[in-house]
Amino acid sequence: MSIPDQPGFAARDARLLIPALGPFYAAMAPISSALLRVVFGLTIVTHGVPKLLGTAHGSMADPMAGSTALIGRVLDLPFAPQLALFVALLETFGGLAVAVGFAVRLFAPMLAVQMAVICLALGPTYPWIDRGIEYPLILGFIALWIALQGGGRWSVDRLLGREL
Repeated sequence: MSIPDQPGFAARDARLLIPALGPFYAAMAPISSALLRVVFGLTIVTHGVPKLLGTAHGSMADPMAGSTALIGRVLDLPFAPQLALFVALLETFGGLAVAVGFAVRLFAPMLAVQMAVICLALGPTYPWIDRGIEYPLILGFIALWIALQGGGRWSVDRLLGREL
């Protein structure tokens, strides 16, 4: 496996402790990227759909009201109901788009920004069990990684032959 040429870094080969695994790792790289993209996207969808349908999500009886309150009261932003609807639509349709690999470089950064805003709203507490930023922080970095990687080999973007 090679480390790509980058300014300030010399290209070299990383030696595997078990060289026989090299072909497996090479074959699995695009599959694992696609699986991460699908699981991430569908995880995000599970947060958007209950908001749009007005159903409970976990211990939250009304996730749309919770989002509206977070946006309006905690972040002190105007147009909280409209922004909450935007978030619900982004989570539902943006999450689906990322899952299938459509417009990944449009939706994944939007989801990364959403996760950063959630971290600002919930911080500085870290553990998720205490309503901290642990969960949105990792989701935000996954979204950023997906945005930088693009849809990959198994994506609608690849089938269309276009991406941002």
